[in-house]
Amino acid sequence: MSLSIGIMLPSRETAMTGRHDARGLIEFARIAEESGFDSVWTGDSVLARTRVDPLTLLAAVSVGTSRVGLGTAALIGPLRPPLLTAAQAAAVDQLSGGRLILGLGSGSPLPESRREFEALAMPFSGRARRLDEAVRSWRQGWSGETGFSGLPPARAGGPPLWLAGGDSDRVITRVAEDYDGWLPYVPDAGAYARAWTRIGELTSRPITPALYATVCIDADRRRAHDTLDTYTRAYYRQPLDVMSSFQAICGGSAKECADWLADYIEAGARHLVLRIGVLDPHPRMIGDELLPLLRQAGSS
Repeated sequence: MSLSIGIMLPSRETAMTGRHDARGLIEFARIAEESGFDSVWTGDSVLARTRVDPLTLLAAVSVGTSRVGLGTAALIGPLRPPLLTAAQAAAVDQLSGGRLILGLGSGSPLPESRREFEALAMPFSGRARRLDEAVRSWRQGWSGETGFSGLPPARAGGPPLWLAGGDSDRVITRVAEDYDGWLPYVPDAGAYARAWTRIGELTSRPITPALYATVCIDADRRRAHDTLDTYTRAYYRQPLDVMSSFQAICGGSAKECADWLADYIEAGARHLVLRIGVLDPHPRMIGDELLPLLRQAGSS
């Protein structure tokens, strides 16, 4: 499997800095496509970390691009009625000509996530189980196994469904049983390698091993650290030291970040989803220097 490299659209950054420039996100995606990225991605949060609705945004981006994959990282499935999500996803897949990748999550255990579920009248407990049940029902409907008569997606069987999360035994088992891809943010390449090996032991189905990582390119490592710390405090209200203990985050020169990501590639990662850890990002911040180095690492 060849290496694919994606970039996060700054939907949250645009909202939390007060710019609210949703149309600018379409231009960001267009430049990312021109810069050579293979996919563009967007996150999800209705209230806890507000941003443009992910499926609405990807529908718009599908018109402004022609080649890149369009992904959610990650759509919080249990926040939404499953049948409505299936209909919206099928529409985006149709509009994009079959470019949608649904990265799916259950929502974090943080208090603000719990409040978000409560505000939308969705139960917080049992959310992982409900997501897995929804995934199975979507597959059955999209493959014609049930009487589902909604709009079909562009591809038979529907878009790929990836599980976002960590490397716990439960996540590994869920990926092996029900998903087409694994999208973790594991902060250690060794732990990534062990988890990916375990997934391979549990299933012979083809599964895409991906990685969600945050990077900040700056030859001055101290300045990169400070920039990332400002970013995580604004985004999560947590310092960098806390976030980097459970998220894959790297700051430094393009070569330092490429070498760090190369360890994950060696561990098995084949689709990198990169978030630029600054409050006002641009695709060329990593496209000009980091992207060629990663292409080289992926071909070696």
